[in-house]
Amino acid sequence: MGIRDIIEGKKQWRTHMARVKALPPDYQIVYKEIQKYLFKVGPVDLVEGNLLSEMLEFFEEGVASGKGARELLGEDIAAFCDELIKDSRTYADIYQESVREKRRTTGK
Repeated sequence: MGIRDIIEGKKQWRTHMARVKALPPDYQIVYKEIQKYLFKVGPVDLVEGNLLSEMLEFFEEGVASGKGARELLGEDIAAFCDELIKDSRTYADIYQESVREKRRTTGK
């Protein structure tokens, strides 16, 4: 990754976050909580993938249709997040695989 890629990535992130700040307050709160959850859980493809951008587009469509964040996502935001990443490989999965492999090779 070169310096130009880093600069371009920062520009894209700033543009993305400006779109988040343009959302109504309830959507901003939910977006930030989901973002924290995803960064903590760590889907491997989060950085390279389009998950956050697609979620932002989904939120913008909800705003355009006049729905509140809870109406769009439901009452259980954690369940919404889990559904988002249910087919994604996470860093926790990678760690568990390494533990299982270590046990298999060492017999412990």
